[in-house]
Amino acid sequence: MNLLFANDRAGEYPPSYYAATATPPAACPALQGAVRADVCIIGAGYTGLSAALHLAERGYSVIVLEAHRVGFGASGRNGGQVSPGQRIEQDAIEGMVGQDDARKLWDIGLESRDLVRDLIARHDMDCPFKPGVIHADWNARDVPHAHAYAEKLARDYDYHDIEPLDRAAIQQSVKSAAYQGGTLDRGAGHLHPLRFAFGLARAAQAAGAQICEGSLVVDIQQGATVKVHTQTGHVEADHVLLAANGYMGGLVPQVAAKVMPINNFIIATEPLAPDTVLSRDVAVADSKFVINYFRLSEDGRLLFGGGESYGYRFPDIVKTVRKPMLEVFPQLKDTRIDYSWGGTLAITMTRLPCFMRLAPNVLSASGYSGHGVAMATMAGKIMAAAIAGQSEQFDTMARVRLPSFPGGRALRSPVLVLAMTWFALRDRLGI
Repeated sequence: MNLLFANDRAGEYPPSYYAATATPPAACPALQGAVRADVCIIGAGYTGLSAALHLAERGYSVIVLEAHRVGFGASGRNGGQVSPGQRIEQDAIEGMVGQDDARKLWDIGLESRDLVRDLIARHDMDCPFKPGVIHADWNARDVPHAHAYAEKLARDYDYHDIEPLDRAAIQQSVKSAAYQGGTLDRGAGHLHPLRFAFGLARAAQAAGAQICEGSLVVDIQQGATVKVHTQTGHVEADHVLLAANGYMGGLVPQVAAKVMPINNFIIATEPLAPDTVLSRDVAVADSKFVINYFRLSEDGRLLFGGGESYGYRFPDIVKTVRKPMLEVFPQLKDTRIDYSWGGTLAITMTRLPCFMRLAPNVLSASGYSGHGVAMATMAGKIMAAAIAGQSEQFDTMARVRLPSFPGGRALRSPVLVLAMTWFALRDRLGI
C-alpha cells in the first residue's frame, strides 16, 4: 500500500480547516511525454517548492513533479508553528557534532525562521507570520530545565527572545491547570500552513518553475543525466532533488532506512468565546513525548494537534485527538468538533533532518520530525545553493550522523510503536 493514497482521494485536499480557508492555485496538468530540464524536483511541499523558487530565481529550468496537488502532504496539514533552531536542543547537538558544527546548525535554524518571514513579505503571501510560541511543561520538574535552556541560548548563542514562565504566568495565557510553567519564545511564530504552501507555489511559478500535478514518480534512473519516470512521461535532468519527506515510500532505499513516516492528527473546534483556552494569539507546544500542540484560528477555533499512529490507515481522528485535548482543556467537553484531519510526516532517530547526497547530481532532504515549516523551506534553499556550487550549508547538514532505524523497513514500525507506548506511559504516570 502507498501512503500517498492510503487515506486520501487522488488530487483532493483533505477536509481540513486549512483547505476550507485557503484558495489553491490553478490546477497544473500532469507530465506528458519526454521533457528536459536543468533540475527535476520530486514533491511539491515546502522543500520542493522552496527549491524550485530559489533555483528558478538563479536562472535554472525547473520541473516539479507532485503526485497529488501542491501542498497536499504535511506542508498543508501541520500545526503551523515556526521556530528558530533545530528540532532538538543545542546541548544535545553539541554532544553529537561538537561546538563548531552545533553553532552552524543553530545559525541555519535561525535563518530558516527568517527565511519564512522574508518569503511571506517579499511575495505578499496571504499568511501573516504571528509572533509567539509557548513551550508548556507538563511536569514541574521540567520547568527549571526549560528556564536554564533559555539562559544557555542567551549566553552561548546570543538569542534573547525567550521569556521564562512560572505556573502563574503560563496560566495567564493558557487556560489550563495542566501546565506547571515553561517559556515564551517571542522570536518564534505561527501561520496558516496551506496558504504558505500556496504562496510558495505561486512564487515559484512566477519565477519560471513548472509544476506537474497528478504526476506520481515510479522510477529514478541515475547517471550523468538522470531520468525520472512517472506513469505518463519522464523528465531528463542534470540534477534531481528528492523532496517527498514522509511520502517517499521505497523509492530510494538509502533514505528510507533513516527516515520513517508517522501519522499525526489535528481537530478544529467550533468558534470559541474569547479567553476560553488562550488569552493571546500565540501557539503552544508542550513537553509530552507524544506532543500536544495548539493555537487559535483566525475565527477563534482551537486547532489542537495530538496523537500519532504508525500504520497506513488513519484511526478515528476525533476520538484520537479529543482525548488529549480534554486532558488539557476539560472545559471543552461539550464543544463541537467541526474539522478533523491527519497527515504523514517523517522522523529520524535523532530528530535532526536527513540531508543526503545520493549521487553527485542527486540530493535529498527529509525527516524534519515535526519541525518542518521552517526547516523544510530552508532545506529547499540549501539544496538550490548546493546545485549552484555553494554547498557549505548542505555539507554541514549532511555531516550529522543519522543511525538507521532498527530492523529495516519491515520491523521499524513495531519497534517505534513499542518505544512510543513506553514514553506515552511515562507521560501519563508523570515519571
